[in-house]
Amino acid sequence: MVLLMKNKFFLLFCFSLLLFSCKTSDKDEQTKIIDYTDEQVVLDTIKEIRTLSESKPIRAFYRAELLKLNVQENAEVVALFEECKSLLVENFKQSEKDGDFLSALRIFDSYNAITKSSEIDFATKRENLVSEIKMPLESSNKNSDLSLNSENFADFVSGTVTVLVDLGIKVQNGVGRQETMLGSGFFISKNGYIVTNHHVIASCVDPSYEGFARLYIKLSNDSENRIPARVVGYDSTIDLALLKTEVDAPYVFSLGSSSELAVGDTVYAIGSPVGLERTLTRGIVSTTDRGDLMSLGKVFQIDAAVNSGNSGGPLIDSSGRVQAVVYAGVLNYQGLNFAIPVEYLKNELYMLYSGGERKHPWIGIYGKTNKNYNKANGLVVHYVMPGSAAFLSGIKSGDVLVSVNGTQIYTAEDFHLLFMQFQTDSIINVGILDENENVKEVPLYLDNRPSNPGYEMYRRDLLENALLPIFGMELLHASTLSKNDYVISKIIKGSAADESGFSEGDPVKIINVEVNKEKTALFMTLFAKKRKNSFLDVGLSIACPLDSEYYF
Repeated sequence: MVLLMKNKFFLLFCFSLLLFSCKTSDKDEQTKIIDYTDEQVVLDTIKEIRTLSESKPIRAFYRAELLKLNVQENAEVVALFEECKSLLVENFKQSEKDGDFLSALRIFDSYNAITKSSEIDFATKRENLVSEIKMPLESSNKNSDLSLNSENFADFVSGTVTVLVDLGIKVQNGVGRQETMLGSGFFISKNGYIVTNHHVIASCVDPSYEGFARLYIKLSNDSENRIPARVVGYDSTIDLALLKTEVDAPYVFSLGSSSELAVGDTVYAIGSPVGLERTLTRGIVSTTDRGDLMSLGKVFQIDAAVNSGNSGGPLIDSSGRVQAVVYAGVLNYQGLNFAIPVEYLKNELYMLYSGGERKHPWIGIYGKTNKNYNKANGLVVHYVMPGSAAFLSGIKSGDVLVSVNGTQIYTAEDFHLLFMQFQTDSIINVGILDENENVKEVPLYLDNRPSNPGYEMYRRDLLENALLPIFGMELLHASTLSKNDYVISKIIKGSAADESGFSEGDPVKIINVEVNKEKTALFMTLFAKKRKNSFLDVGLSIACPLDSEYYF
């Protein structure tokens, strides 16, 4: 089980008078908005798209659509778009013929996001494609829900397994010892598919890990025998993995719907804490929307007792339906444990089944739920990264995203859940409510989400702009004589900067900025005269995380 640190915002504030040489980002070149009125720019873009179509036909199709939208009555542009469209149709047919239904689905979504037509007769094709991918799992999942009581408790326990990764002999101070990673898992199909956490089996799939790692499972009714298993697919961002073992499952769990749970409802965790198989604990749901603990969306907080070894086990309701997957607890605190909502698993199960690493979509924005009079209505964009898909599609700070492929968005969590249904290297349509209350749809290409999105924003943009998504404040230069002197021009409500007492108009002097080796945090030393502190001159050292649920 992952043990979470106590500091919620990963911010360390300490008074300091230390001076460092300035290392703020000198980014002289920014990605410019494409000037489609320049004939040479158009010719260069056409050439770039043709080259791109050889390796990235979907991205080329997207760029051709943007070019067509911005350059009217140009025969060469129209011909280029038709070429890209025809290439996509050919690739779709070939993917179907090869049985690569995941690629076919990605092409299908992209084609229809832009053409919005039945030109290739796809009336019910998407549903058929998804069912082709999911069929080997669902065809064997015939279990009915049971009421959790003493008579069928054994059934539920038999559907769980202990996940064991043998890491070989580790030598320390001249002494060798056997090292293993323990976790839990549960069957979701009769033919041996098992769900667990990614961090339990990470050594088996991490290309940077050079040691020995062999994966096994142990059935609940046979704790002596190790049964070989393999990783089918995994998702390090959501911390889920799909395993396969060659046994018939004694019991198959049904996947519920987390929307059925409310705060105070009773839940049960089954797993192998510290290797003790067949352990069931009971508790309640403390909250269903705990944020700041996962990059993509919110998680359940529960008070059911879980410990190291419970990771990957099912969290079930009184009918035995899986409502979440246990994954973390807070170090040195009891009753503060967390589980991943089952919706996340359901949305991407067919992608995990297709094998390999699950990559999440990314459009390059920072945003939060748009609230008017406490009523949620869409995702308001606070920042757009230069060169990102959102940037190329013309999305601007202040825009409100209100739909994805026609499905209404009310909250940031809605956006995350919808995003999980799509693959990278594909195209979607996003409805945008602009500052004039007009709604328009724009196509968006889905890139791979970086491991640490804030680092990409820091790397690609000027520091004064990049601090908006990273820390929640935007800066303006306050002096032509010193590039380190700024004034705060914008504070995001509820951000780390806001909760740390900064206000618009506060003068700040940045002394030093560094990123750690892992690129997970930005460290900044500054002097500030905060209005809320009567403009007293204060030295601060700040650590800002480079990932959060507000990056999309």
